[in-house]
Amino acid sequence: MGLRQGEKDVDGTKDTHADLAEFGRCWARAELRGDVGSLDGLLTDDFRGVGPRGFVLDKPQWLDRYASGCLIHDSFDWEDVEVRVHGDAAVAIGLQRQQSVNDGRDADGYFRLTQLLTKHDGRWKLAALHMGQVAEPLP
Repeated sequence: MGLRQGEKDVDGTKDTHADLAEFGRCWARAELRGDVGSLDGLLTDDFRGVGPRGFVLDKPQWLDRYASGCLIHDSFDWEDVEVRVHGDAAVAIGLQRQQSVNDGRDADGYFRLTQLLTKHDGRWKLAALHMGQVAEPLP
């Protein structure tokens, strides 16, 4: 017999994985919408993001891409996510597909993304991410 909603298995990972899945959905929605307020609450103060060409952005730089109107997404998907929990830290590896414009230029992409999440005051936050471009999957 499986667990019902809200029940925890012996080590509590059922609820933890559900919390992290919800975090991923919230993060992807905030990225799609360029929602600076939501992203500000989802990222740690010392967040670092490594882009597909190796550039590194801190939290203010990450948020400014949206606040300035420089980055606009027409679509943003976070899928095929595998999460591993290590106490108050977690690693999520998934695929990010976006149709976007960055500073007036095409920024469409398909990326393998690794996220490092940490728990702060009972809430998950994104501390770091690293993305690398991958080839489009075969049909």
